[in-house]
Amino acid sequence: MAEFALAVLRWFHVISGVMWIGLLYYFNFVQMPSMPKIPDDQKPAISKVIAPAALFWFRMAAASTVLWGLALAGPRLLPALAIGLADGSKSNAMIGVGMWLGLIMAFNVWFVIWPNQQRALGLVDATPEVKKASARTAMLFSRTNAALSLPMLFAMVAGPHIY
Repeated sequence: MAEFALAVLRWFHVISGVMWIGLLYYFNFVQMPSMPKIPDDQKPAISKVIAPAALFWFRMAAASTVLWGLALAGPRLLPALAIGLADGSKSNAMIGVGMWLGLIMAFNVWFVIWPNQQRALGLVDATPEVKKASARTAMLFSRTNAALSLPMLFAMVAGPHIY
């Protein structure tokens, strides 16, 4: 029964992670590069309808990935977060690196990207200068997360396979 519960937790963690990283890649490789090509009269469809909905699922996927991952880690959580130093495990060290990268990325989503996107998209009041600066900050942190996603994914996938 315990193995089944771990398999279910892992499934939820992976599905949430796929959604999170998929939306991260959508924003960085599809939406942002396409925005300059969209006529100004059509941009509100993106900024008022599509982006807020995508950002909602982006935030929920980030939170659920972290929560399912922490639940999945269980008793390995502290050794993994200590990058395997507590028990000397190479597997826990790799998982720990992936966890820290994922936690940094989730922090960026909730505490940097989202507040800046709210201003940039006009979901909260801001001057045009603040909107422009917020859009740039959100973009830079989103690109940072895209860059961090590759070593994070490698560490999370490689961790269980290192002996």
